Amino acid sequence: MLTINLFNGLVYGSLLIIMSSGLALIYGLRRVVNFAHGALYMLGAYIGFTVAMQSNFWVALVVAPTAMAIFGALLDRYGFRLLQDREPLSVMLVTFGLLLILQDLVVFIWGKANHSLFTPELLNFTVDLMGNQVPAYRIGVIVVGLTVALGLTLWLRFSRVGLFVRAASTDPVTTSMQGVNTDAISAGVVGLGSALAGLAGVVAGPFLSLTPHMSSDVLIDSFVVVVIGGLGSLAGAFIAALLLGMMQAIGAVYMPQVSVLLPFIFMIAILIWKPSGLAGSRT
Repeated sequence: MLTINLFNGLVYGSLLIIMSSGLALIYGLRRVVNFAHGALYMLGAYIGFTVAMQSNFWVALVVAPTAMAIFGALLDRYGFRLLQDREPLSVMLVTFGLLLILQDLVVFIWGKANHSLFTPELLNFTVDLMGNQVPAYRIGVIVVGLTVALGLTLWLRFSRVGLFVRAASTDPVTTSMQGVNTDAISAGVVGLGSALAGLAGVVAGPFLSLTPHMSSDVLIDSFVVVVIGGLGSLAGAFIAALLLGMMQAIGAVYMPQVSVLLPFIFMIAILIWKPSGLAGSRT
């Protein structure tokens, strides 16, 4: 039983890695608390559902993140860039308003009924895990989450663009003075973060229901992950996502009365112990 709980925690933690890494990237560069990130996750899931119905899951896995990447780049160009000199609260309210708009758009197009993506045939079988049968698709979710974590780490540490992203996150003015097009970097990072939200939505589709309000729980958990890990820190977000996933899976079985509060209790404890989060505020 404990093995299954830990496995499920790892699955949800991997989903949170995909989701929260995009949130951390956007905050690290734009310093924006992006409430619309949950809506991008939801919209990516619904677009993936529609594409999968017309073709297959693997096409949806490409189309939905691509659509969200384009949406994210436009959001940066006509939203965040125009609001960059405003108070953070104003920008936060704009992103919250966008969340409500996108929720209404989803209801208008797809209705209020629940939907779900079919598990792709390639992964529609079970695997023996220490005497327990677990769905192969969920192992695939773990692989995707770890691949995203590794890919982002290597990209930020060893690529030229990654160097520019880290520099712009630390000091955008000085980075711009060095000849780096920080507007293009910002658009690319917001696009990438939005694509990751869309990817998380498609990946979650086969084992979580698609509803117009599906963004709420995962968005709250993603914010908790980013705060615990350290605002703007990808390494901290990866660690916090796995810890939170495990905590929720085990808490739901052994402490069901307080399982909903566990992430917040954990966050408060971390902030008291280390206000900057597990990994500080570095990217």
